Amino acid sequence: MVGESASHSAQLDSPILVAVDGSASSYHAAAWAAVEAALHGCPLHILTSMAVQTSFGPGMMLGEADIEWMRRDGQRILTEATRVARTAAPGEDPETTTEVTFELVIPTLIERSTQVRMLVVGSRGMGALQRGLLGSVSTATTHHAHCPVAVIHGSSAIDAVSATQPVLVGVDGTSNSVPAVELAFEEASRRKVGLVALHAWSDTTGLDVPIAGWDAAQQSAEAVLAENLAGSSERYPDVPIHRIVVADRPVRSLLDESANTQLVIVGSHGRGGFASMLLGSTSNALLHSVEAPMIIVRSQQAVRKHAR
Repeated sequence: MVGESASHSAQLDSPILVAVDGSASSYHAAAWAAVEAALHGCPLHILTSMAVQTSFGPGMMLGEADIEWMRRDGQRILTEATRVARTAAPGEDPETTTEVTFELVIPTLIERSTQVRMLVVGSRGMGALQRGLLGSVSTATTHHAHCPVAVIHGSSAIDAVSATQPVLVGVDGTSNSVPAVELAFEEASRRKVGLVALHAWSDTTGLDVPIAGWDAAQQSAEAVLAENLAGSSERYPDVPIHRIVVADRPVRSLLDESANTQLVIVGSHGRGGFASMLLGSTSNALLHSVEAPMIIVRSQQAVRKHAR
C-alpha cells in the first residue's frame, strides 16, 4: 500500500514533456502543454533535439564550432517556445525547465515517456513535406510511448471559444478504452466543461445494419456505454455527460463530432485490435484527420506487453 502511494505521488509530481523543433506545429504544442501543465499543477519540460540524422548512420561528425552553433540555435528555439508557453498560460505559469539534447529525438522521447505524465508533440515537424502529413516524431511516439501522447494539429484550441467546448472520448466497450474514459473525465473536470462520450457499435454505416434486431442492438450498445461510464461519472459528478450511441464506423462518427470539441481522447487500440498492436486503426485514422488536439491513451496492460 505504501509503495502504491509513493508511486501515485511520483506520478503527480511528474512533468509534462513537450518536444519542439522550431516549427509552428511544435509551438502550438508548447502552448497547449503549458495550459495542460497549469491545469494539472505539474511542471513543464520543453525539449529540443539538435541531433543530425543521416542515411548512413546515427549522425555525422561535427566540429566544436558546429556544435556550439547548433546549441545556440537550440536555445533560440527553446526561448521562443518558453515565451509561447508563458503567453498561453498567463498568471498560471507552471514550473518550466528547458533542455537542448544532441540525442536523436524519437528514442529520447520514448525513453523519457516512462518518467513523465504526458508527451506533447506537434502533428508535423520541420521535416513534414505535405500539409496534413503526420510527422515522424508524432507517428513514432503515438505507436511506442509508454504514457499518454497528445498530438497538437493546426490549432492548440486554447482560445476563449474553444475553452468552452466539451471533451470528446471514444468508448468501444472493451477494457482498452477504460484509461481513455478516466482521463477524459479528469480533463473535462479540470476544464470545467462537459464530456461527450461516443460509442459506435457497428463497423458499417447505419444503412447497412439489418432492421431485424435493431432495437435490441441499440439498447445493448446504450447499456455498454452506460456501464463503461458509471465508475468515472461517480468520481466526477461535476462533469455533465452527453451520450451518443450510433450504428456507424467509429472513425467517421468521432471525426464528425470532433468539429465541436476542444479535445479528443481515444485508447491506443479498440475492440478489433490484437493485444500486441501498437496503434489501432481508429486512433491511427483519427490522428491523420482530426483538427482538434488529440490524446492517445495506452492501457497499462498494453504498455507491459509492449515493454517485453
